[in-house]
Amino acid sequence: MSDIADTDFRQPRRYVRLDTVLRLRWLAMLGQLAAIFVVSQGLGFDLPILPCLAIVGLSVLLNIALQIMFDPVHRLEPPYAALLLAVNIAELAALLFLTGGLQNPFSFLFLAPVLISATALPTRFTIALGILAAACATALAFFHLPLPWDNTEPLVLPLVYMVGVWLSILLAIGVTSLYAFQVTEEARKLSDALAATELVLTREQHLTQLDGLAAAAAHELGTPLSTIFLISRELEKVAQDNGQLDDQVRGDLKTIREQAQRCRDILAKIAQLSSSGAPFDRMPISSLIEETVAPHRDFGISIKVRMAHSDTDEPVVMRNPAILYGVGNFMENAVDFARENVEVNAWWNNERVEIVISDDGPGIAPDILKRIGEPYLSRRRPGEDAGERRGLGLGVFIARTLLERSGARITFSNRVFPDHGAVVSIAWPRESFETDETPANSRL
Repeated sequence: MSDIADTDFRQPRRYVRLDTVLRLRWLAMLGQLAAIFVVSQGLGFDLPILPCLAIVGLSVLLNIALQIMFDPVHRLEPPYAALLLAVNIAELAALLFLTGGLQNPFSFLFLAPVLISATALPTRFTIALGILAAACATALAFFHLPLPWDNTEPLVLPLVYMVGVWLSILLAIGVTSLYAFQVTEEARKLSDALAATELVLTREQHLTQLDGLAAAAAHELGTPLSTIFLISRELEKVAQDNGQLDDQVRGDLKTIREQAQRCRDILAKIAQLSSSGAPFDRMPISSLIEETVAPHRDFGISIKVRMAHSDTDEPVVMRNPAILYGVGNFMENAVDFARENVEVNAWWNNERVEIVISDDGPGIAPDILKRIGEPYLSRRRPGEDAGERRGLGLGVFIARTLLERSGARITFSNRVFPDHGAVVSIAWPRESFETDETPANSRL
């Protein structure tokens, strides 16, 4: 259970499709050409058209070369994707140098390549591109050609305003990139955790199907083994009656018969276990709790199980791998963090079924309590004291997701002072708990 929860599903490297970057570059070039045309022809401002068109033309040639050399679905490794985004920043800086520097309202487009990097590339490349964009913006604040404007009424912007524009660009690059990175990283973590959850559920379902496979194998192998057994017995009888075979051959025939009978006995046991599994497809809540508690009784922690109920029959649930894994995960965490005792209390009535797992450990850290269940929330660092309850990340997320899909509501809390320890409450509407339709058979 813990081996799956501790598996790191996150990809160490990120790749961007070349087609995605090229589409963005084509869009940027069309926008640049439109801006050059509107300013020079529509507004009639004096603009260095040929140098601007030369820069856009070089960008066009680069795009065409990349499309010829590589397949559009080719995925760029992070360094090459970052290099293309750096080229975008350099091209924009060159155009802004020719058209007024930071006085040009399009100077805020420095944000675009950095934002793309924040959502698709590792952090170090985003930082490098952010530094490059900030350096270009700083250089353009001092070195640039005049802003295209009416020659009769030239536009002169005060120094304080230009400093404000420069500062706002730097702040926008930093703040928006950080926000985009955090949002993308959270989405990536959630996607990885859901993939891990589906893998856990699939494995649990495969385990519950082993009895059916065993029954099928016993049925298929039973007939040829019976044939081998009968033929070997007949050959042994013939050998004994005629006395035509020596003792070694008769011994070999006897061994074949005995081993065939042994195989038949083994298959009979497997078939008996598989056929007896059908009644256990449904299990009372006491059996469910005992199955999740049993693997943890030999770790030096006292586990006490109590059943409390009104005058109603004990609830019976379909044997659901999702519920078994979820309750088992919380039980494993309780045993891991407990000092001496773990308590499992089950309670039910006509409307509600609840399982409460508590321990006498250090409890859940306050900074984690409200966020517990998020994927990769935190991990226990190597050598960290077990006095702080950490490491409640992917495993708890998987358990919570599986249980909530079965209709449960999970709450986490700590015991009231002076007692100490964590408390996990798992509650189902009784109708949902006892339904015959188990969501464990559906995909996420």
